[in-house]
Amino acid sequence: MFKNTFLIILAAVLVSGCATETRYVDPAADDGPVSMSLDYRDFDRAATEAVEDMLASGVVDNPNGGRYIMVVSRITNDTMQRVDTDRLVKKIRVALLRSGKVVTTTAVGLNGAEDEMSMRARELRDSEEFDQSGVQRKGTLQAPDLSLSGKLMQKNHQLGGEQRVEYSIQLTLTDLATGLAFWEGETPIIKQGSGKSVSW
Repeated sequence: MFKNTFLIILAAVLVSGCATETRYVDPAADDGPVSMSLDYRDFDRAATEAVEDMLASGVVDNPNGGRYIMVVSRITNDTMQRVDTDRLVKKIRVALLRSGKVVTTTAVGLNGAEDEMSMRARELRDSEEFDQSGVQRKGTLQAPDLSLSGKLMQKNHQLGGEQRVEYSIQLTLTDLATGLAFWEGETPIIKQGSGKSVSW
């Protein structure tokens, strides 16, 4: 009995001693190990490059003044990973909003409104339960000028005992009035490491 208790305590001490301590990571100074899969650092880089290039090109400078209205179209994930493309898109949206040149509409989208409340709030018209002076009027929603679409791609290469994974984040900004691509950008992300590493 004593021997079993001692072994249990010893095992618990050894396991707790080997456990990795949880800690915060500063994204601005993250020099941790690089994985073969896409991570937040890759999305940060791609979003930063895309927005800086858009701003430098002048494509989001509205000649009529004011800000362009952008809608997010389809961002296709053609990699081997389950990637939430919203992580990339959100960073782009935030940066463009902060630039003062672009706002994003959440009232329309390929799969319906991102925020359904824009239309739900308008269903309150003529309801006797609501003060109509505060209900949104007809003709106040703003149609988008620009559409952001894109694709995430991946290609793996075996190099002896190592592997190289080539990612490509491709983005297009389309003028909805003409259907013309006003801006296109591509961020290559290439990683090389052990052939035993998993990239999905």
